[in-house]
Amino acid sequence: MSSMFDALKISSSGLSAQRLRLKLISSNIANVNTTRTPNGGPYRRKEAVFAAMPTHESFEEALRKTHEDEGGRDVRVVGVVEDPRAGKMKYDPSHPDANEEGYVELPNVSMVEEMANLMVARRSFEANVAAINATKQLITQSLEIGRS
Repeated sequence: MSSMFDALKISSSGLSAQRLRLKLISSNIANVNTTRTPNGGPYRRKEAVFAAMPTHESFEEALRKTHEDEGGRDVRVVGVVEDPRAGKMKYDPSHPDANEEGYVELPNVSMVEEMANLMVARRSFEANVAAINATKQLITQSLEIGRS
């Protein structure tokens, strides 16, 4: 039964990670035309960095799992990074953020890329929900067997 609860914990960590990823994608889309930020310059696209973290709860469990299989891994967001790619330059001498040559640097956000990332994040979110529902069903069936 413990491994079923571990499965729930792992899937819920995936949901949390994808929720943050969806927030970042939404922020990127919302700022597609932001040419001035408090830090100066155009908005920079942001991405989440994920890592697999051990689900060990105690030292005893961690020690036991080192001698067995590796065990489950939670998904954790270990950071949010700015995309280093340069933004596109657009000629618009009337824009308040135009340089001396009349060019404005636009954010490095590609709507096509963001929409593709949005679809992948949504599918990952749905997969984690499906895994949670399957695990709940297994737990329910296990309890039913125990009643018989």
